[in-house]
Amino acid sequence: MTLRLTDDEQNALRRRAELDGISMQEAARRAVREFVARSEHRDRVTAASEHILDVHADALRRLGE
Repeated sequence: MTLRLTDDEQNALRRRAELDGISMQEAARRAVREFVARSEHRDRVTAASEHILDVHADALRRLGE
């Protein structure tokens, strides 16, 4: 895989990696893991919300009246 960054993105990544004492590659890998984890969490929350809305649709409708 090749990751192409703008000059600004690369400079920001370099600075952040240096501050954290890690390589740019490790910083990018951490960012990917965090992105995936957040996306998966958001998907689980969305699915749970949809389930609750479906299961309790009648009660929620009555509360809104």
